[in-house]
Amino acid sequence: MSTLPLTAPATPLAPQGDDWQARVARAFSRAAPRYAERAIAQRIMAEPLLAHLPEHAERVLDLGCGPGEMTASLAGHFGAGCTVIGLDRAPGMLEVARHTHGEAACWLCADAAALPLGDTSQDLVVSNLAIQWCPDLEAVMAELRRVLRPGGRVLINTLGPGTLAEVGQAWSRPDPPAGLLAFRDAACHRRAARAAGFHSLDCQERALRFHYPDLAAVMASIKGIGAQPSRPGGRLARADLARAARRYETWREPEGLPVTYRLLTLNLEA
Repeated sequence: MSTLPLTAPATPLAPQGDDWQARVARAFSRAAPRYAERAIAQRIMAEPLLAHLPEHAERVLDLGCGPGEMTASLAGHFGAGCTVIGLDRAPGMLEVARHTHGEAACWLCADAAALPLGDTSQDLVVSNLAIQWCPDLEAVMAELRRVLRPGGRVLINTLGPGTLAEVGQAWSRPDPPAGLLAFRDAACHRRAARAAGFHSLDCQERALRFHYPDLAAVMASIKGIGAQPSRPGGRLARADLARAARRYETWREPEGLPVTYRLLTLNLEA
């Protein structure tokens, strides 16, 4: 257990105060240098999203691009005739993206709820595991609809209720789950998409489970991708760590300790 820091669990926390999104951005910036090597689950979850790509697009936005792996993949997929923008709120992520992928895309630091892009300026918007960090889902959907051209498409992966359930239960003190982000369900996303004016929408739900050898590896997999905005007064005693480890061990499977993600894949058309 010595490999675990004595701090609050590195899990997505419920919004707390006006600076919450700024703290999220700082957490992801800190994680940026090693994000690509640790985001194995994130790459796997992107696969069903990329399966829905159209054959052709000239203007593409990768919303919440992180270190730019998917952005560069989109640029390669659509070719030289396509302008791809990688947008993220975390400056550290964009620094890594620019260093790694250079001019494969245009890199933009901005808020998903206030996109600095023109009306009907994009053919396609793709977002993998980013909008769950946006408190105002309605504002994000409205912005996506605004920047999308008529007939354009939005492809989103986000997370639904039940995500990281094992982590929340292991760290609960004493009974309720720890302050996990309140993941929104499929119905909530459908309502926001309809209110924004999307006339065609589809939402597929699936559960994915990943396994790790011990609690330290579980927490490193989450902490290593930036999902750890700090919580005031969140330091833990060694007894807290030991209790969390014992709880998690009760769910051990032959493959290891499970981490569940409830993946929502949205396919929206203007």
